Amino acid sequence: MKAFIVEKYGKDGIRAAEVPEPTVGDRDVLVRVSAASINPLDKMVRDGEFKQLLKYKRPFVLGHDVAGVVTRVGSAVHGLEVGDEVYARPRDLRIGAFAEFIAIDMDDVAPKPASLTLQEAAAVPLVALSAWQILVERANVKPGQKVLVHAGAGGLGSTVIQLAKHLGATVATTANTESEKLVRSLGADVVVDYTKEDFSQVLSGYDLVLDSLGAASLEKSLTVLKPGGMAISVVGPPDAAFGKQLGAPSFLGVVMNILSRKVRKQAKALGVRYEPFFMRANGSQLRKLAALYDSGKLRPVIDSTFPFDQTLQAMAHVEQGRTKAGKVVVSMVPDHS
Repeated sequence: MKAFIVEKYGKDGIRAAEVPEPTVGDRDVLVRVSAASINPLDKMVRDGEFKQLLKYKRPFVLGHDVAGVVTRVGSAVHGLEVGDEVYARPRDLRIGAFAEFIAIDMDDVAPKPASLTLQEAAAVPLVALSAWQILVERANVKPGQKVLVHAGAGGLGSTVIQLAKHLGATVATTANTESEKLVRSLGADVVVDYTKEDFSQVLSGYDLVLDSLGAASLEKSLTVLKPGGMAISVVGPPDAAFGKQLGAPSFLGVVMNILSRKVRKQAKALGVRYEPFFMRANGSQLRKLAALYDSGKLRPVIDSTFPFDQTLQAMAHVEQGRTKAGKVVVSMVPDHS
């Protein structure tokens, strides 16, 4: 089958190749890929940023988001059948969405939202699971709380705005002038145009900030939280708990605590908390999220769609910051939706 494989870590380490179809274990479903989508995590894994934690055996197929049709099921699989249209964020060390077929553990798979095309569904799993795990599991967001989402027009930000609004929060976001109309349509109550003003000068008293921009933004974000508030970052320095989640040896946990010591110290001085975040695969949560898409509470935001043979161009489009809003999708078939 055709696939895009990482042979060596680094920007030039990925190429198109013919590889064997994946083997299907007892608990696996084999999915014919209809569409995949690009995530910042793809670049990070390609570049080897997690190689101390996620021990991928090269060459491996890249791609963390997939939608497609089940073509085979393992002997222990229940609740999924050949012909089902599904979507998934396969678990770490079993990724491989940039291929014609992928074998996925049944616990990571869910029927795709009925209201979405396969191309739309491919844009959803990683960002929707991240939004759910941050807002529902970690922060336990309640009606009336205040949530600040950075980069609200992005794939993650656009999903977090919608879910936070559904949970009853008052939502602020940072965006540029062109994106203001979009983020307001998604539910943002307060929009700070970062090209004109500094969010830390105009916002205060927030229960939760989700940062996806990096160190400077994260440090400022701590200052807009109310006492006891929490900043969660998907790109900030890791801590020992983060390492434990990814199965790191304990000595790496110590190293991670050193890496995040400065920001944790700043948070403590302000009477707030800082936590790094790394999402995990979860099919049962995808089933709950599918109901939210089908009821109209959530909708995918898609920037552009590339054909499968242009997967590397799709990655470059994201890497070069050319995405205007939402996700970039790679489709095996023309999208007639």
